Amino acid sequence: MNLQKLRTTLEPALRRVFHLYWRFARGMTLGVRGVVLDRDDRVFLVKHSYVSGWHLPGGGVEVGETFRDALRRELAEEGRIELSGAPPLHGLFLNSDVSRRDHVAVYVVRQFSQDRLPEANHEIVACGFFDATALPEGTTGGTRLRIVEVLEGREPIATWR
Repeated sequence: MNLQKLRTTLEPALRRVFHLYWRFARGMTLGVRGVVLDRDDRVFLVKHSYVSGWHLPGGGVEVGETFRDALRRELAEEGRIELSGAPPLHGLFLNSDVSRRDHVAVYVVRQFSQDRLPEANHEIVACGFFDATALPEGTTGGTRLRIVEVLEGREPIATWR
């Protein structure tokens, strides 16, 4: 078996194991997500290599980093999106689908620039803007809920379970 084929075979499994290790090894995690809406209210979604489904872009907050700094970093990494201004906080949620220790701050992003969509990489296998009434198959329930709340101007629905 050649080296490239071995890498192609093992890499997805190793990424998933690494992701699961970090999910359960830490005492509590803080994350950030952005409901990124363009002028036509199409929403930006990403598909990660290590977990199934379509999600709002975002990720973990590093030690010493603010939520907004983490959002700025994650949007740049995942979508080549550069924030303009300070997006408003939509809500802070317990992400019980991940663990009972995972909390996520969700922001509404309407002011941004993007020179082009990123190419697929080791973390993001697909991304793009989608009409909220025609989200791609596999969009997670939590992602759908946050999009509906934001577009309809509703107060966030708590996800404590």
